[in-house]
Amino acid sequence: MDILFVMPRLGLYKKGRGFRKNLTYAPLTLTTLASLVPKELNARMRIIDEGVEECDYESLNPDIVCLTGITGHILRSYEIADSFRRRGIKVILGGVHTTLMPEEAKQHADSIILGHAYKTFPQALIDWKNGELKERYKDESPCFEGIPLPRRDLLNRHGYISINTTQAVFGCPCSCEFCVISATKSGYHHRPVSEVIEEIKALNSKLVFFLDPSPIEDKEYVKELYRQMIPLRISWMGLSTSKIVDDEELLHLAHKSGCAGLLIGFESVSEKSLKRMNKNFNSLEKHYRLIQELHKRNISIMGCFVFGSDEDDKTVFKETVDFCLKTGIDLPRFTVYTPFPTTTLFNRLKDEGRILTTNWVKYNCQNVVFQPKKMTAKELEDGLEYAWKECYKTKNILKRLAKARTRLLCMTIANLGYKFYSRDHAKYK
Repeated sequence: MDILFVMPRLGLYKKGRGFRKNLTYAPLTLTTLASLVPKELNARMRIIDEGVEECDYESLNPDIVCLTGITGHILRSYEIADSFRRRGIKVILGGVHTTLMPEEAKQHADSIILGHAYKTFPQALIDWKNGELKERYKDESPCFEGIPLPRRDLLNRHGYISINTTQAVFGCPCSCEFCVISATKSGYHHRPVSEVIEEIKALNSKLVFFLDPSPIEDKEYVKELYRQMIPLRISWMGLSTSKIVDDEELLHLAHKSGCAGLLIGFESVSEKSLKRMNKNFNSLEKHYRLIQELHKRNISIMGCFVFGSDEDDKTVFKETVDFCLKTGIDLPRFTVYTPFPTTTLFNRLKDEGRILTTNWVKYNCQNVVFQPKKMTAKELEDGLEYAWKECYKTKNILKRLAKARTRLLCMTIANLGYKFYSRDHAKYK
């Protein structure tokens, strides 16, 4: 039996486009799905991640194809799925967009899987083998214990800066207006600390990337995880919210456990915009305090900012760039406020008649798909381009890194990668 796993990519995320290897680490979705394939199926498996390799699908003849896709890539998922189905090959489709838009997704697959697939995916494969594949699967009570180690051996490891990615926490209890995680209503879960520690040991690597979307909401859990990571003597990078700065012990444990860098959703330098997004736990004062505390501990910061809130006008772009330069954000990243389908933001803008397109290719956080309130769509697009190019001018890279002074070699390489990204941004978005 031959099983093909595919992660479609488009635009800047596709091989040969704006993202370079020094910005790309291995995703977990397909390697985890491969690990869940029942051994009794005796399957041969192949993974194609279009972010790092190209493939002539017509030359392949698998028995079944398993696809995932976020909203910005879902039309590519449908294209690939339809091409295999025309040849009589069964397709299973899952991922975030499928969970958000199941009635749309099922038009392009023999079976769809909604939400977490730890139980449902292996069952779907067994059902398919027995000629009993159902049209839809959904696990109403997912279990996060005993998840097998991802099949990293199936990856094209030369396409990534690292394949040593893992995840301890799933979902998020917050209700940010634009967030797809809350829209999927997947709850907030975590794996047993002991299992996470054993996986890190099995990686046999001095650098690990955590892909948890919101890891610090259960502080007692994450503190225990960090305590048990200290003896491993590794470095790690991951995500966090600004809430981490409110807990001195948590900051201390993150540092002692080897935290080398955090992706922080600052979102905005405007208090009004933060309130509009339901990001009430963020504030400008907290932004400054957090940057200072992380840099003091030699922790680098990827700072994420969103443009286009109803409170934003044309002044927000320069204000945000000035903030990044003043505080020394190691690696700023800019996106457009994007109303992903079924989110609170999408529903509100749809009711207000402000959705400009439902061409999902445009829903990649780099295109304007709605009518902004205090500027034109063109002004929002131009402001985004300005922020990318201004922050990644060579002189401004040097200015930021001189202030941050954290892990200068690593951050210099990452900044050069984003300099290329900013150069190609308009061409491929």
